[in-house]
Amino acid sequence: MKARIKWVEGRTFVGESGTGHKVVLGTAFGEDGRTPGPSPMEMVLIGTGGCSAYDVVHILEKGREAVEDCVVEMDADRAETDPKVFTRIHMHFIVKGRNLATAKVQRAIDLSIEKYCSASAMLAKTATITHDFEVIDT
Repeated sequence: MKARIKWVEGRTFVGESGTGHKVVLGTAFGEDGRTPGPSPMEMVLIGTGGCSAYDVVHILEKGREAVEDCVVEMDADRAETDPKVFTRIHMHFIVKGRNLATAKVQRAIDLSIEKYCSASAMLAKTATITHDFEVIDT
């Protein structure tokens, strides 16, 4: 896996994945305090949610569950001193579908967080990761 990060100005950077996808990264910039894009740590959190959501959908589809939507709402705390690693991450899954088996949704989430999601495995070295979920029948 490869990536390239280029400084643009101030605290703005453009990251490019080895597959050619680009994302603007940044922290507070200018007098208005606006950010040009998510901070690198926000991207880590987003990536973790994306990793786990991918797993959950994949596992449910393999189990022939009629999953239609999966959202992960995340809330995290970071250490107050450098390096400001994540110390707590809570993941709330909202899974929608037709007649989804609650036990299968729980199992898919558990498997993702405890076995398959590389991002959560790394972050679990410094953060307590908790999760819950709700199933919405469509």
